[in-house]
Amino acid sequence: MNIYDLSVKAQDGSDVSLAGYKGKVLLIVNTATGCGFTPQYDELQDIYDEFSAKGLEILDFPCNQFGEQAPGSDEEIHSFCTGRFGITFPQFSKIEVNGENADPLYKWLTENSKFDGFGMSPAGLAMSGILKIKDKDYKNNSDIKWNFTKFLISRDGQLLGRFEPTASLKKVREAIEKAL
Repeated sequence: MNIYDLSVKAQDGSDVSLAGYKGKVLLIVNTATGCGFTPQYDELQDIYDEFSAKGLEILDFPCNQFGEQAPGSDEEIHSFCTGRFGITFPQFSKIEVNGENADPLYKWLTENSKFDGFGMSPAGLAMSGILKIKDKDYKNNSDIKWNFTKFLISRDGQLLGRFEPTASLKKVREAIEKAL
């Protein structure tokens, strides 16, 4: 199985085959509207504006599994993101990214990546402290740890990288440029 064998749900509930993204570089992100990382939408939109004409697609998957920070309906979340951050990249239906109800896309992403830590920044250290309380084994499993975890997919569907929410968006941008 590869990423192009999977389908996801559009905001209207219709199925969207990821095969339609063959030949594109994908940045897949689980998001939330009430998270400390929510301002990343601004830079994600800047990245999309800069690279979409070169073949980048950012696929946004709202998720309410982390601190219930995406409590609204798909329509409310989309309205917030377009109104506050002006996002123009595709935003899909709200999903779960971990557990028995995890979306198959996220099962594939976590099965094919590993958690490499949050880094030593103040935000990274804070996230490590939070996760130690919630999941003592968090360092040793590939589960999604929080909102705004990003996955970079090559034009031919290969997983190129996983970026935790504390990763510098400069590093994400550099990886995208290299993939393009």
